[in-house]
Amino acid sequence: MTGEGFDYIVVGAGSSGCVVAARLSEDPAANVLLLEAGGRDDHLYLRMPLAFLKAMPDPRFNWTYWTEPEPHLDARRMPLPRGKVIGGSGSINGMFAMRGHPADYDQWAQMGARGWSFADVLPYFRKSEDSWRGEGPYHGTGGPVHVRPIDSPHLLHESMMETAAAAGFPTSQDLAGAQPEGFARGEQTVDRRGRRVSAATAYLKPAMNRRNLDVRSGVLVRKLVFEGKRCVGVEVDAGGGPRIVRARREVVLSGGSYNSPHLLMLSGIGPAAHLKAHGIDVLHDSAGVGRNLQEHPCASLEFWAKDKVTFLRQLRWDRIGLSALRWALTGTGPMATQVNSCNVVIRTAPHLDRPDLQIMVNPIRFDAAPWGPFLRKEQEHVFWAGVVQLHPESRGWVELKSADPREVAAVTLNILAEPADREQMRRAFRTTRAIYNTRPMADLLAGEKTPGLEVQSDDELDAFIRATCYVAQHPTSTCAMGMGERSVVDSELRVIGVEGLRVADASVMPTVPGGNTNLPCIMIGEKAADLIKGQSLPRAELPQAAPPKKSRRKAA
Repeated sequence: MTGEGFDYIVVGAGSSGCVVAARLSEDPAANVLLLEAGGRDDHLYLRMPLAFLKAMPDPRFNWTYWTEPEPHLDARRMPLPRGKVIGGSGSINGMFAMRGHPADYDQWAQMGARGWSFADVLPYFRKSEDSWRGEGPYHGTGGPVHVRPIDSPHLLHESMMETAAAAGFPTSQDLAGAQPEGFARGEQTVDRRGRRVSAATAYLKPAMNRRNLDVRSGVLVRKLVFEGKRCVGVEVDAGGGPRIVRARREVVLSGGSYNSPHLLMLSGIGPAAHLKAHGIDVLHDSAGVGRNLQEHPCASLEFWAKDKVTFLRQLRWDRIGLSALRWALTGTGPMATQVNSCNVVIRTAPHLDRPDLQIMVNPIRFDAAPWGPFLRKEQEHVFWAGVVQLHPESRGWVELKSADPREVAAVTLNILAEPADREQMRRAFRTTRAIYNTRPMADLLAGEKTPGLEVQSDDELDAFIRATCYVAQHPTSTCAMGMGERSVVDSELRVIGVEGLRVADASVMPTVPGGNTNLPCIMIGEKAADLIKGQSLPRAELPQAAPPKKSRRKAA
């Protein structure tokens, strides 16, 4: 590839990078190169929605990163699944369609990220969307990303919705609409044919027939190439040794919250002392690169079921076979959807201005396995509740292990470092327990499996959470805008201190949104493409929002 040149080079074909490359290539006069270190996304597991449970742990599709020993989690190393295919993590994730709370984006703007308030980003959410709800103030139709309800008779949705009112919590018909709080039906990025929708299927594949778009997988970008302070290309491993590909206009990093800061540091942009310690010449001293890392901490409660009513019934081997055939022929049935009864987004204390807790209500045990006469005995039926902290105060970091581009970065999430986060997780556990012990949901339960009713005190809960905590796979904010002197990019996503270089992925978020991050990453890709083109959608005229309903319960 030596001597090759393109107008734009996009590094990373994840949820943002696919969007940026596809949108930039809409201009037939612009030549676009998209580089992805992972492989192709053409496996059955990456098309069948429920098969994400197989795809996510598979090293063919997952980079299998791990954290360093976590200082506040008993020094455990935690797995960090990241997509190793075109489409990135959006090709292996759980397909949950969420945006977060409007106040999340208004907070970005208040921190200094001009043009990123909710009124600014809503038009891009709408542009990207083909919503089952139809066109409206909050939703769009005809966009590349199909959003559909999680709807199955096997998921016990109605029981949890009835429980909400009895437990003193609101319900919402649309968490992405006028009431972004409460118990609601979950939504997913699945198309009308029952196939997973990723940024690769929604944006990239329809653009692949354009002669001005070149997509290359299995290509590792070693570092960025500069002339003075201007980024003019990338150095890649392409067989036979390093080669340089030049960019006439701009390079866009879309490697995600671990790989984008890693590549910046390998290229001399980052905390000066850290770069020098690894023998890297400092091009620009940027203290914020790799810092401010945020993730959604999670922990689980499990409850024994009184009867065989959970989704485990659908995992009998013959039913799996029939469901797979139904999916292949009609795109419907259990294999065409997520396993989620209800998406719960609530506040654990009445003084909070927005939800701080998400409960993933799953009518199946965490370790569910297929069963039947020729496989194994049916497991006991269990309900699993994933408790997700939406707005952690703790901050982690991404650092170099060496100057070798093939050695992955050192990631420390620093989960639960702040006392406020530990207090919130205790409230979240107690709130979740109270919900599950409210009828009619309580009528389906035969007791608490984990952590068990013997775990009650603050110290006991803290010990259980430290020992079992995991993350929602929503890393953000390691190349953040709106952070003052520690900003890595400006509000137009240009890397501060150099020219010809932008970042467009979850790493630019000042704070992690209160929900799953795939749709926000797609929104960032849409807005980034417009910023590069020098244009912007008009701000949304927002309907008058109803004030958040206060819980009738006291804080847990």
